Amino acid sequence: MLLAADVGNTNVVFALIEGREIKSRWRIATDPRRTGDEYAVWLLQLAEFQGFDKSDITQVIIGSVVPRAIHNLTVLSEKYLGITPLIAGQDGAQWGFELDIEQPSSLGADRALNTLAAHAKYDGDLILVDFGTATTFDVIDFNGAYKGGIIAPGINLSLDALVGNTAKLPRIAIEKPANDSVIGRNTESQMLIGVFWGYVALIEGLIARMKKEIGRPARVVATGGLAILFDEHTDLFDAVDADLTLEGLAILAERAA
Repeated sequence: MLLAADVGNTNVVFALIEGREIKSRWRIATDPRRTGDEYAVWLLQLAEFQGFDKSDITQVIIGSVVPRAIHNLTVLSEKYLGITPLIAGQDGAQWGFELDIEQPSSLGADRALNTLAAHAKYDGDLILVDFGTATTFDVIDFNGAYKGGIIAPGINLSLDALVGNTAKLPRIAIEKPANDSVIGRNTESQMLIGVFWGYVALIEGLIARMKKEIGRPARVVATGGLAILFDEHTDLFDAVDADLTLEGLAILAERAA
């Protein structure tokens, strides 16, 4: 069984994967200072609670946008599982598709993994929208080449900046406003309209411009935690696929096996 670690700027997601099937997953806040020993105490106990033994794990792969976290996750794998992990994008786990951009080495592992998984699952040209710490838009052509994209502040990041830099604005939950009016009648509703419908307008506008520039039909695939919220109340996406990054890790691990 494969242990995959998807290290984002906010959280690390660990998943046990058999073939392409995710058997279980666990999430912990990203902290580059967390040691391999700390990871082991937390992760191996959770796995045991759900009926898994560390001997079930035969392969480990790490995909990380936080370089400092890789060392301690490598310690976890080597010291407690006896496995030298694959690092996504390196050595035996190269991407295997064209990075048709000016600085290929600058592309985040999560975006590359999403590209790999999306092209394996969907035909034609693709636009991927990933709702993470940042909201990213990525273009993959029909051959699977990564062509470039957009990085925008994530919705939670935007809300944190708004609340943290104003004296009287309250913390609000991100949800669809109670009605479709875009003229708020109180502070909370005005903030919610700005956050929710403002983000919808941003996504609609950028996707429209990207489709025009691509010049061919392109399917829009969304991933990340807030994709479902926007999908429920808009028709922006052709598909919502929450596990693209983990599936990309599974594909890389299969190739290296």
